[in-house]
Amino acid sequence: MASSATDIPVVAWVPLSLTLVEYPKGDILGLLLAIISLMPFAVITGFLTLIIFRRDLHTIVFFGGVVGNEIVNFLLKHTIQEARPMERDGLYSEYGMPSTHAQFMWFFATYMTLFVIIRLHQSSNSTLSERFWRVLIIALSIFSAGLVTYGRIYLQYHSHFQVLCGAILGIILGIVWFIVVHLVLTPFFPMIVSWKLSEYFLLRDTTLIPNILWFEYTNIRTEARARSRKLVSMKSQ
Repeated sequence: MASSATDIPVVAWVPLSLTLVEYPKGDILGLLLAIISLMPFAVITGFLTLIIFRRDLHTIVFFGGVVGNEIVNFLLKHTIQEARPMERDGLYSEYGMPSTHAQFMWFFATYMTLFVIIRLHQSSNSTLSERFWRVLIIALSIFSAGLVTYGRIYLQYHSHFQVLCGAILGIILGIVWFIVVHLVLTPFFPMIVSWKLSEYFLLRDTTLIPNILWFEYTNIRTEARARSRKLVSMKSQ
């Protein structure tokens, strides 16, 4: 006998709504803020790309701080269990205190600001172009964090107090993690990169190189020219 349709077990389907952001229909500003609210995912993607292709220890520990910041947010959210301003279907978390987006972005912006000011600080003979790019990086980091934070309020995913707490917590954790990395972990980087395991995974320490992009550019250009001259010499023989 064939089983009836009623014998089929009912399975609840749950959407993976990590990137689902709702905005008021026809609201252009709401649409832009909804798109901007996806910035944390872009930052994480950038981290993973840099870690895979550059394998710099500082990038790895920076990302470790981002992960730790997210863990703190998750624990606080599920301990406080404060509801969001508006109930929505398909939310992966019904709790809104503190704001994950605000805490993430302000952690990132704070760490980047300290990194540029302290780690990338050079003598007074640095070029105008270098100073411009440092100021631009800091401004864009803070501006992006502010936009994402405002968007979470505008789209009614969080209250003012929830994003304020998230922002303050992100700033505090960003400062603490930068101090830990700069004063505690960085002195161990030269020893870590000398390990056989680090050599196998091609891990590198660029702490003492002030402008890694210029360093890589000049070294690659020099190597390319040397190989080109060698190739021409071999062909002429």
